[in-house]
Amino acid sequence: MSKLYLVPTPIGNLGDITLRAIEVLKVVDLVLAEDTRKSGILLKHFQISKPVHSHHKFNEHRTLESLVQRLMGGTSIALITDAGTPGISDPGFLLVRACIEQGIDIESLPGPTAFVPALVNSGLPCERFVFEGFLPQKKGRQKRFKELSAETRTMIFYESPYRLVKTLTQMAEHFGPERKGSVSRELTKVYEETVRGTLQELTQHLSKGTVKGEIVIVVEGSGT
Repeated sequence: MSKLYLVPTPIGNLGDITLRAIEVLKVVDLVLAEDTRKSGILLKHFQISKPVHSHHKFNEHRTLESLVQRLMGGTSIALITDAGTPGISDPGFLLVRACIEQGIDIESLPGPTAFVPALVNSGLPCERFVFEGFLPQKKGRQKRFKELSAETRTMIFYESPYRLVKTLTQMAEHFGPERKGSVSRELTKVYEETVRGTLQELTQHLSKGTVKGEIVIVVEGSGT
Protein backbone atom coordinates (compact mmCIF):
# COMPACT_ATOMS: atom_id res chain seq x y z
CA MET A 1 0.00 0.00 0.00
CA SER A 2 1.38 3.42 -0.93
CA LYS A 3 2.19 5.78 1.91
CA LEU A 4 4.48 8.69 2.70
CA TYR A 5 6.63 8.04 5.75
CA LEU A 6 8.35 10.94 7.53
CA VAL A 7 11.42 9.35 9.10
CA PRO A 8 13.62 11.28 11.58
CA THR A 9 17.34 10.55 11.37
CA PRO A 10 20.07 11.04 14.01
CA ILE A 11 21.33 14.58 14.53
CA GLY A 12 24.82 13.21 15.19
CA ASN A 13 25.10 9.91 17.00
CA LEU A 14 23.92 7.12 14.68
CA GLY A 15 22.86 5.12 17.73
CA ASP A 16 19.91 7.48 18.16
CA ILE A 17 18.02 6.07 15.19
CA THR A 18 14.94 4.08 16.20
CA LEU A 19 14.32 0.44 15.35
CA ARG A 20 11.11 1.47 13.66
CA ALA A 21 12.91 3.97 11.44
CA ILE A 22 15.26 1.23 10.28
CA GLU A 23 12.33 -1.10 9.61
CA VAL A 24 10.51 1.51 7.51
CA LEU A 25 13.61 2.41 5.49
CA LYS A 26 14.08 -1.26 4.68
CA VAL A 27 10.56 -1.82 3.33
CA VAL A 28 9.76 1.35 1.37
CA ASP A 29 10.19 1.50 -2.40
CA LEU A 30 12.00 4.85 -2.45
CA VAL A 31 13.91 7.13 -0.08
CA LEU A 32 13.88 10.91 -0.56
CA ALA A 33 16.97 12.52 0.95
CA GLU A 34 18.06 16.12 1.41
CA ASP A 35 21.67 15.20 0.58
CA THR A 36 22.04 11.78 -1.04
CA ARG A 37 25.71 11.54 -0.09
CA LYS A 38 25.12 12.11 3.62
CA SER A 39 22.08 9.86 3.64
CA GLY A 40 24.04 7.23 1.75
CA ILE A 41 26.43 6.95 4.70
CA LEU A 42 23.50 6.42 7.07
CA LEU A 43 21.83 3.81 4.89
CA LYS A 44 25.07 1.94 4.30
CA HIS A 45 25.78 1.87 8.05
CA PHE A 46 22.47 0.08 8.65
CA GLN A 47 22.84 -2.11 5.55
CA ILE A 48 19.85 -0.58 3.80
CA SER A 49 19.86 -0.73 0.01
CA LYS A 50 17.11 1.35 -1.56
CA PRO A 51 16.81 3.81 -4.46
CA VAL A 52 17.59 7.30 -3.11
CA HIS A 53 16.43 10.48 -4.83
CA SER A 54 17.39 14.04 -3.98
CA HIS A 55 14.68 16.15 -2.32
CA HIS A 56 15.70 19.57 -1.02
CA LYS A 57 14.50 23.17 -0.90
CA PHE A 58 15.91 23.94 -4.34
CA ASN A 59 14.02 21.20 -6.20
CA GLU A 60 11.00 20.29 -4.06
CA HIS A 61 8.65 22.55 -6.05
CA ARG A 62 9.70 20.93 -9.35
CA THR A 63 9.45 17.33 -8.16
CA LEU A 64 6.28 17.66 -6.07
CA GLU A 65 3.78 16.65 -8.77
CA SER A 66 5.75 13.62 -9.94
CA LEU A 67 6.19 12.37 -6.36
CA VAL A 68 2.47 12.69 -5.67
CA GLN A 69 1.75 10.74 -8.86
CA ARG A 70 4.13 7.98 -7.79
CA LEU A 71 2.47 7.76 -4.39
CA MET A 72 -0.97 7.62 -5.96
CA GLY A 73 0.33 4.90 -8.23
CA GLY A 74 1.25 2.63 -5.33
CA THR A 75 4.83 3.62 -4.47
CA SER A 76 5.75 3.81 -0.79
CA ILE A 77 8.18 6.63 -0.01
CA ALA A 78 10.25 7.58 3.04
CA LEU A 79 11.33 11.21 3.41
CA ILE A 80 14.48 11.87 5.44
CA THR A 81 16.69 14.92 5.91
CA ASP A 82 20.38 15.30 6.70
CA ALA A 83 19.57 15.22 10.42
CA GLY A 84 16.47 15.39 12.55
CA THR A 85 12.78 15.39 11.69
CA PRO A 86 11.53 16.26 8.18
CA GLY A 87 9.64 19.56 8.07
CA ILE A 88 11.44 21.09 11.06
CA SER A 89 13.59 23.76 9.35
CA ASP A 90 14.02 21.19 6.57
CA PRO A 91 12.01 20.11 3.48
CA GLY A 92 8.78 18.25 4.11
CA PHE A 93 5.88 20.68 4.46
CA LEU A 94 5.09 21.01 0.74
CA LEU A 95 5.01 17.26 0.15
CA VAL A 96 2.92 16.61 3.27
CA ARG A 97 0.39 19.26 2.25
CA ALA A 98 0.15 17.89 -1.28
CA CYS A 99 -0.42 14.36 0.06
CA ILE A 100 -3.17 15.55 2.38
CA GLU A 101 -4.88 17.32 -0.51
CA GLN A 102 -4.81 14.08 -2.54
CA GLY A 103 -5.89 11.83 0.31
CA ILE A 104 -2.55 9.98 0.44
CA ASP A 105 -1.74 8.26 3.74
CA ILE A 106 1.04 9.86 5.80
CA GLU A 107 2.83 8.35 8.77
CA SER A 108 5.17 10.48 10.84
CA LEU A 109 7.62 8.56 13.02
CA PRO A 110 8.85 10.00 16.33
CA GLY A 111 12.56 10.50 16.67
CA PRO A 112 15.51 12.88 16.91
CA THR A 113 15.25 16.64 16.62
CA ALA A 114 17.84 19.13 17.85
CA PHE A 115 15.73 21.70 19.65
CA VAL A 116 14.23 19.38 22.30
CA PRO A 117 17.51 18.31 24.00
CA ALA A 118 18.80 21.88 23.72
CA LEU A 119 15.67 23.21 25.43
CA VAL A 120 15.58 20.77 28.33
CA ASN A 121 19.36 21.15 28.79
CA SER A 122 19.21 24.96 28.90
CA GLY A 123 17.90 25.23 32.45
CA LEU A 124 15.21 27.65 31.22
CA PRO A 125 11.45 27.10 31.63
CA CYS A 126 10.30 24.51 29.09
CA GLU A 127 6.62 24.01 29.92
CA ARG A 128 5.78 26.74 27.38
CA PHE A 129 8.07 27.64 24.48
CA VAL A 130 8.11 28.93 20.91
CA PHE A 131 10.28 27.46 18.16
CA GLU A 132 11.48 30.15 15.72
CA GLY A 133 13.90 28.09 13.63
CA PHE A 134 16.29 30.21 11.56
CA LEU A 135 15.88 33.98 11.73
CA PRO A 136 15.67 35.90 8.44
CA GLN A 137 19.20 36.68 7.28
CA LYS A 138 18.36 40.16 5.94
CA LYS A 139 14.83 41.28 5.09
CA GLY A 140 12.53 41.10 8.08
CA ARG A 141 15.27 40.34 10.59
CA GLN A 142 14.94 43.53 12.67
CA LYS A 143 11.14 43.28 12.57
CA ARG A 144 11.30 39.74 13.91
CA PHE A 145 13.55 40.81 16.79
CA LYS A 146 11.15 43.63 17.71
CA GLU A 147 8.18 41.26 17.64
CA LEU A 148 9.96 38.73 19.85
CA SER A 149 11.22 41.26 22.39
CA ALA A 150 7.90 41.00 24.27
CA GLU A 151 7.55 37.20 23.91
CA THR A 152 7.01 35.70 27.37
CA ARG A 153 7.67 32.06 26.40
CA THR A 154 11.12 30.52 26.15
CA MET A 155 12.39 31.01 22.58
CA ILE A 156 14.37 28.52 20.50
CA PHE A 157 16.43 29.37 17.42
CA TYR A 158 18.64 27.52 14.98
CA GLU A 159 21.74 29.35 13.78
CA SER A 160 24.81 28.96 11.63
CA PRO A 161 28.16 29.13 13.48
CA TYR A 162 29.18 31.89 11.06
CA ARG A 163 26.33 34.16 12.21
CA LEU A 164 26.25 33.12 15.87
CA VAL A 165 28.09 36.08 17.44
CA LYS A 166 26.19 38.57 15.26
CA THR A 167 22.88 37.02 16.27
CA LEU A 168 23.73 36.97 19.98
CA THR A 169 24.83 40.61 19.77
CA GLN A 170 21.54 41.60 18.16
CA MET A 171 19.58 39.56 20.70
CA ALA A 172 21.34 41.40 23.52
CA GLU A 173 20.42 44.71 21.88
CA HIS A 174 16.73 43.84 21.41
CA PHE A 175 16.02 41.56 24.38
CA GLY A 176 18.44 43.12 26.87
CA PRO A 177 22.01 42.08 27.75
CA GLU A 178 20.91 40.50 31.06
CA ARG A 179 18.36 38.15 29.43
CA LYS A 180 19.41 34.55 30.12
CA GLY A 181 20.12 32.05 27.40
CA SER A 182 22.08 29.02 26.31
CA VAL A 183 23.95 27.94 23.21
CA SER A 184 24.20 24.24 22.37
CA ARG A 185 26.34 22.85 19.59
CA GLU A 186 27.24 19.43 18.20
CA LEU A 187 24.44 17.77 20.16
CA THR A 188 24.92 13.99 20.58
CA LYS A 189 28.38 14.21 18.97
CA VAL A 190 31.86 13.85 20.47
CA TYR A 191 32.34 17.59 21.02
CA GLU A 192 28.87 18.35 22.35
CA GLU A 193 28.82 21.57 24.36
CA THR A 194 26.25 23.80 26.05
CA VAL A 195 27.19 27.26 27.29
CA ARG A 196 24.79 29.12 29.61
CA GLY A 197 24.65 32.71 30.84
CA THR A 198 23.27 36.12 30.01
CA LEU A 199 23.19 37.16 26.35
CA GLN A 200 26.06 39.52 27.06
CA GLU A 201 28.12 36.76 28.69
CA LEU A 202 27.38 34.36 25.85
CA THR A 203 28.41 36.94 23.26
CA GLN A 204 31.68 37.67 25.05
CA HIS A 205 32.50 34.00 25.59
CA LEU A 206 31.73 32.84 22.06
CA SER A 207 33.57 35.79 20.49
CA LYS A 208 36.87 34.44 21.79
CA GLY A 209 37.28 31.60 19.31
CA THR A 210 35.89 29.83 16.28
CA VAL A 211 32.66 27.94 16.84
CA LYS A 212 31.83 24.94 14.68
CA GLY A 213 28.85 22.63 14.27
CA GLU A 214 25.09 22.94 14.30
CA ILE A 215 23.86 25.58 16.76
CA VAL A 216 20.72 25.85 18.90
CA ILE A 217 20.12 29.08 20.84
CA VAL A 218 17.60 29.11 23.70
CA VAL A 219 16.55 32.44 25.22
CA GLU A 220 14.30 33.06 28.22
CA GLY A 221 11.07 34.93 27.66
CA SER A 222 10.33 38.49 28.68
CA GLY A 223 9.44 38.90 32.34
CA THR A 224 10.54 35.37 33.26
